[in-house]
Amino acid sequence: MMKTPVGLVTVTLSAAILLAASLLIVTGTQGEDHAHPAHVTTPAAKPAPHR
Repeated sequence: MMKTPVGLVTVTLSAAILLAASLLIVTGTQGEDHAHPAHVTTPAAKPAPHR
């Protein structure tokens, strides 16, 4: 284990980032309605070439 201040800060920041990311994922999926699939958009059709 790193005992230097840089190592401790690195480990602490890594843990905080992982915790924040997991909380964002959990809160983002809680209100999701599973009865309806996710809205999928198709790319817009290309306009016909002008001659």
